[in-house]
Amino acid sequence: MKPLASRRRHGHGFLDAATRLLDAITHPTRWGLRVRSALIVTVVITAGLAIAALSLTYVLYRSLITASDDAAADRIRQIEGQLTLTSPAELDRGALATDNRVSIVQIIDQNGQVVQGSAGSPTAPITDSRPHPDAIAHDLPATSGAEEGRVSAATVGAYTIVVATDQEEVERTIKLVAVLVALATPFIVALAALATYLLVGRSLRSVEDIRTRVAAITSADLTDRIPVPPQRDEIASLARTMNDMLTRIEAGHSAQRRFISDASHELRSPLTTITAALELGRTRPTVLDAAMLDDTLLPEAERMRHLIEDLLLLARADENALTHRHTDIDLDDILTTEVARTRTTTALTIEVTVEPARMTGDPTQIARAVRNLLDNATRYATSTISVRLRQDGGSAHIEIADDGPGIAANEHQRVFDRFYRPDHDRGRGTGGTGLGLAIVAEIIGAHHGTVRVDANIPTGTIAIIDLPLAHIWSSTS
Repeated sequence: MKPLASRRRHGHGFLDAATRLLDAITHPTRWGLRVRSALIVTVVITAGLAIAALSLTYVLYRSLITASDDAAADRIRQIEGQLTLTSPAELDRGALATDNRVSIVQIIDQNGQVVQGSAGSPTAPITDSRPHPDAIAHDLPATSGAEEGRVSAATVGAYTIVVATDQEEVERTIKLVAVLVALATPFIVALAALATYLLVGRSLRSVEDIRTRVAAITSADLTDRIPVPPQRDEIASLARTMNDMLTRIEAGHSAQRRFISDASHELRSPLTTITAALELGRTRPTVLDAAMLDDTLLPEAERMRHLIEDLLLLARADENALTHRHTDIDLDDILTTEVARTRTTTALTIEVTVEPARMTGDPTQIARAVRNLLDNATRYATSTISVRLRQDGGSAHIEIADDGPGIAANEHQRVFDRFYRPDHDRGRGTGGTGLGLAIVAEIIGAHHGTVRVDANIPTGTIAIIDLPLAHIWSSTS
């Protein structure tokens, strides 16, 4: 047995819950999910019990009436069997006896006279109904002016056999059932409402714990997580979902901070150079000549302009607003044009193998992606760049390869991260801002394509683009 103090605590907890439920019900403006759930259960249980009680009462009543009619029919058949062998006056007294069901037995002749009856039977017929031969009729109207119970009768030759069954037992049984249901229903409804109130409150406490834990997590520390309950229920699923969301927020927050830090660094470098040159020119005006403008100020300003344009393009990509023009694009023309432009800026050998291929999209952005890859290949190639375009089923397959030092296999996917550059910068100190390949990935992704890098055999790196040729663009692409 539980200790007395424990039982008292449980009793007080039950009474406190009942008190809070009653207080909440009397103030509709305070109704929360617990009270609404309890009230819904109250209405549903009450309606269900009412329907069940009515159905039970009706079925029980019909069962008792059927038993009463069966008793009357059995007595009628017993008397009917004797009447075929003897006269009413010579009937066995047992056939005319009454019991707890049969209260009156009469045998009526064709003149409407009672020729035989049970002890205490009225002298006048208790019903004027005369059923058809070979049929037993029940619930016939009584004519004696008194309540005779339920009257059944059957016509046998020149006589009508009438049997009345007592209905007081039926009425007492129905009343007893109705009283028991009426007494039990409020208790069952109250117990169900209170149980619902307590169970919903217990579930909401878990939700409130999750809400409080999430509210305590700030942007300064996104490493905290919500404890997942051991039960495999909806609360545990909610906790896991919240943890997944926190993980995504933490990753996004870290990426945003890293992005801001890298962008600030990239912008600070040319600004520092320009500021230093201008300060030097203020103190020594003769230094601020055409050479400084051409070799220092203009290149650094141009670098800042390109960086800002790249950042704005990536910002549009984050807002899913990268593509605006959806026209037919001849990919072979774009590659040929960009290769021709590249040849004017480098002495490297560029090998070109292209097939005609047409798709739908933004030609300016596709040209920008191809240009970034060619510039990247030009920066790191030793002697040769290879450009290939072919159709493969419903896709265009573009390959831009160089014979440079290559990229480590564990960095093939990371090169598309914003501001990411290998530590060794692929063997040179001439790397860009680290946004070129990130822009390529955003542009190709916006055109529902894929881009990846792989090792070029025997040396170097190859960038591979796959673009759908027959994509139907929507207005929100």
